[in-house]
Amino acid sequence: MTQAKRNIIIPSQLLGEVKNKKAGRNTFVENGLIYSEVLGILDEKPDYINVIPIKGRYDPVENDFIIGIVQEAMASNWLVDINAAYPALLHVNETPWDIDFGETERYLNYGDAIMAKVLQVDREKKIQITLKDYNLYKIKGGQIIDVEPSKVPRIIGKKGSMIGLLKKYTKSRIFVGQNGRIWVDGNYDDV
Repeated sequence: MTQAKRNIIIPSQLLGEVKNKKAGRNTFVENGLIYSEVLGILDEKPDYINVIPIKGRYDPVENDFIIGIVQEAMASNWLVDINAAYPALLHVNETPWDIDFGETERYLNYGDAIMAKVLQVDREKKIQITLKDYNLYKIKGGQIIDVEPSKVPRIIGKKGSMIGLLKKYTKSRIFVGQNGRIWVDGNYDDV
């Protein structure tokens, strides 16, 4: 079996022209040319070019499923650490609960972990998350493991093959967030 060749890319390395492909994640365009923003691995698709960072913080993308840890409860929202450069905002309207103004601490407090989804990322990197989607909730029990966000695709595997094996052999519930946090819940010896 042959292994696909991986090209290591350095910051500011020329990757292509915008007339041939679109500039994807961790790239920038200057004078019609696409360059890398980070040290990483080239991920070239038929219509765009990405660079997967070798190391670094999570770069949020809308609709990513993540694991967040509440940093602060305010009157009508929470600040949540999602392993990105900036914390995310979870507004009371983006939860399944009917919360009165100033009652946020009754539902989520400092240190609580949640499974959430990235709702919006604006140009200033202000991040909004939501709990209003299938299978999103406050985490109770289990443990959270941090890994490099760039390793998440390898942990999941092709079509979920690796995570399927991990769940089978550990007899555990496992949720892998795109932000490099993994929640594992199962028998201590199996985990």
